[in-house]
Amino acid sequence: MTSRADAVAAWESLFRAQVTVMRRLAAEFPPSEISFTEYDVLYTLSSQPGRSLRLRDLNDKVLLTQPSVSRLADRLAARGLIAKHPAPDDRRGTLITLTDHGYEVFRRVAVSHMDSITRRVGAALDDDELAQLTVLCDKLRAHDAGRPVRAGRPGHPEPRHPEPGGRPARPGEPPASAGGLG
Repeated sequence: MTSRADAVAAWESLFRAQVTVMRRLAAEFPPSEISFTEYDVLYTLSSQPGRSLRLRDLNDKVLLTQPSVSRLADRLAARGLIAKHPAPDDRRGTLITLTDHGYEVFRRVAVSHMDSITRRVGAALDDDELAQLTVLCDKLRAHDAGRPVRAGRPGHPEPRHPEPGGRPARPGEPPASAGGLG
């Protein structure tokens, strides 16, 4: 059994590393088109089937409170980056869909953001360490969500999200479009 001290030390290390890296990524984030928080919403939608998600499910996937997600969705919709529709199976629910324009903006920003991620994370860890980190983080998230923990193999993490009609996107890679990057 894991000791309490080891678990706390591992958490502190993970938390401090995340804060340090996130601060640098936020400072380097290209703010010309969308904010870091808006990017998180567009990224989340881009990884969903049909690039759509119920508002309440989006709320569970981003680090904002429910009222903040609702206000952010309204602002993104006003700019044409997402569309809001009544959920087909529940008229009280709201379905959020990434528009083609929103996807284009996401992809432009993602290229620069990926360069920053590569400098901050990819340069610090080798390929095996990156794969191991992915497996460990996925395992923590699955355990916390009460889902069965899949046995991943370091060096062979599962792809993040399949792209309709194409190959799955690799971790850290924005989903590919028919026209490719840019």
